[in-house]
Amino acid sequence: MINIRPVSDLRNKFPEIEELVLKNGEPVFLTKNGYGSMVVMSIEQYAALTDPIEQKLDEADRMAETTNTRFTSEEVFQRVRKRIHG
Repeated sequence: MINIRPVSDLRNKFPEIEELVLKNGEPVFLTKNGYGSMVVMSIEQYAALTDPIEQKLDEADRMAETTNTRFTSEEVFQRVRKRIHG
């Protein structure tokens, strides 16, 4: 279930938010003046989202160091479109 709270709860009810985030493993969406402002999540949740991307970027950096092949932006976009559309 999505947990949406006003940003003032971060200050006024921090222990509640901390429990939701750390013990229950749920991100908490904070609003300001009725609009989305930020998301609070555990470091583990954040790492689970970003680690695969970081690994792919590191892999791409290693490949770039060992190969002289370079692609134009149009070639890259053509390859991406081809993969997306099969």
